[in-house]
Amino acid sequence: MKDPLRKKTNRDAILDAADRLLAKSGYRKMTIEDLALKVGIGKGSVYLHFESKEDIALSHIDRIISRLILDLWEIAKGEGSPEQRLRMMLLERVLYRYDRVQHYSQSLDEMLAQLRPRLLERRRKYFQNEAKAFAEVVREGKTDGSFDVKNPQQIALSLLDATNAFLPYSLSATELGGRDDLEKKTKLIADLLLKGLCKRN
Repeated sequence: MKDPLRKKTNRDAILDAADRLLAKSGYRKMTIEDLALKVGIGKGSVYLHFESKEDIALSHIDRIISRLILDLWEIAKGEGSPEQRLRMMLLERVLYRYDRVQHYSQSLDEMLAQLRPRLLERRRKYFQNEAKAFAEVVREGKTDGSFDVKNPQQIALSLLDATNAFLPYSLSATELGGRDDLEKKTKLIADLLLKGLCKRN
């Protein structure tokens, strides 16, 4: 019988290796052999966890976003006013992605050009899941009277749209600028967006 803990460990190790190889060589040059060598397992063992190189690259991105969404929900359910939490969430969605791929020399779109249709479909799902956390806080702000909104879900999607330009999809982390600069820009946009949501006295 297979040890599920060992299986999880190998799967995560393969995804960790994929992160390093994608950053160094890009998707085209990354091979299953390279991944197996980095992890210290046989090539066949990689296929116990993933169907293909494509599956590995997309699973790597899925893992990043899954962790981000957990962080967003933690902020959404945490302390502070709805406005404060939305501001923290907008910063988190931008800076978390930047921090996870800042060592990549290419944008995700450029690096994964061969996977673009599947990546775009996943991206839609990522944004839908992020929007759920944002909508929860917008709804709370509407209920307590701090936000003047009609449709929390639509507002949540608009908040994401407004900050998507800062995500490392079409621009590499280098092209997005330094982290401090990116943080300042995101804070400015967040403040402008939240000012528009808040109920005027």
